[in-house]
Amino acid sequence: MSENLHLAVALDGAGWHPAAWREPDARPRDLLTAGYWRDLAQEAERGLLDFVTIEDSLALQTAEPFRTDERTDQVRGRLDAVLIASRVAPLTQHIGLVPTAVVTHTEPFHLSKAIATLDYVSTGRAGIRVQVSLKEHETRLFGRRSVPPLTPDGPIPDGLIEDAFAEAGDYVEVLRRLWDSWEDDAEIRDVATGRFVDVDKLHPADFTGRWFSVKGVSITPRPPQGQPIVTALAHQTVPYRLVGSSADVGYVTPRDVAHAREILAEIRAAQAAAGRSEDHLHVFGDLVVFLDGDEASARARRDRLDERAGAEYRSDATVFTGTPAGLADLLLDWQAAGLTGFRLRPGALPHDLTAITTGLVPELQRRGVFRTAYEASTLRGLLGLLRPANRFTSARKAS
Repeated sequence: MSENLHLAVALDGAGWHPAAWREPDARPRDLLTAGYWRDLAQEAERGLLDFVTIEDSLALQTAEPFRTDERTDQVRGRLDAVLIASRVAPLTQHIGLVPTAVVTHTEPFHLSKAIATLDYVSTGRAGIRVQVSLKEHETRLFGRRSVPPLTPDGPIPDGLIEDAFAEAGDYVEVLRRLWDSWEDDAEIRDVATGRFVDVDKLHPADFTGRWFSVKGVSITPRPPQGQPIVTALAHQTVPYRLVGSSADVGYVTPRDVAHAREILAEIRAAQAAAGRSEDHLHVFGDLVVFLDGDEASARARRDRLDERAGAEYRSDATVFTGTPAGLADLLLDWQAAGLTGFRLRPGALPHDLTAITTGLVPELQRRGVFRTAYEASTLRGLLGLLRPANRFTSARKAS
């Protein structure tokens, strides 16, 4: 019997297909309401999923990979993913909440306290998906650096990708240092003695690198999980190194079992090179899914969406169109290659999310490879990850 696998869903607007907002059960008028995101997260929780990710960006959505467009027939505009997660957190009890944040133009100090706060609000269910941006139109929003306009088939300046992901690695290191800057017992809160905090147990992050110089202590005490979960999407060698060196969960986009094995070999090599061979690093496969009770219905629905969009839907990830049982077969095949879980991108919401929770999950449970109840109260616990020791506590005890 296969080991239990982990499942997450990636939430984005009305779904990953650009015409999903026009489906009869879609809720386009509710996309900017808290109730919409609450309902999606609660449905994912009813399916006992490990966590949801929430997409975000620094510019309006676009159908073009490196520039804006002027389309008016697709969803444009979104809420801030971290704030969505913080609003949804008190309305859920078990599921992990992993918003996306672009780390190329933002400051790690601000994000560290936002995610630490999310971990408190959710009582230990927070994570973050760090995302790199090499889009020239997003760079113009900040004016602090320049990135040449890129095209899908054009040349990429030497070092551009390497530098962007090296910066992301430093960003994650600063996040982790700030989350550790308060020891777990730094807050005394002793009314009798008048001592609220032990300042000897507060430690400056003390990071100096090419992109960041962060000296201070976080304003937020160490999060309930110690370290909230760090995740990243990777498609090629340089991002694989970021996953191997810095992440708790990596999302990858294999074409088949053989490709999954190749990707895993690269990530495990990067993990070893970073001195993390003993760390439990999850690698999830990403798939876009269109699910129905029979394959013909799923295909007809996807064809209808493609017709409305005016083009066949394509994705960086494998697109699965079929039944929950057929998807279960695929997931177990890919799990045998070494993937520990999957992040599913519903083609249309709420249809494909409900098909995951009421179709795929029961099918996996029947096969004995998915939980029948939540077995932990934190996201780290759901993923089988230990709460890490505070680096400064460990250093002080060793000295």
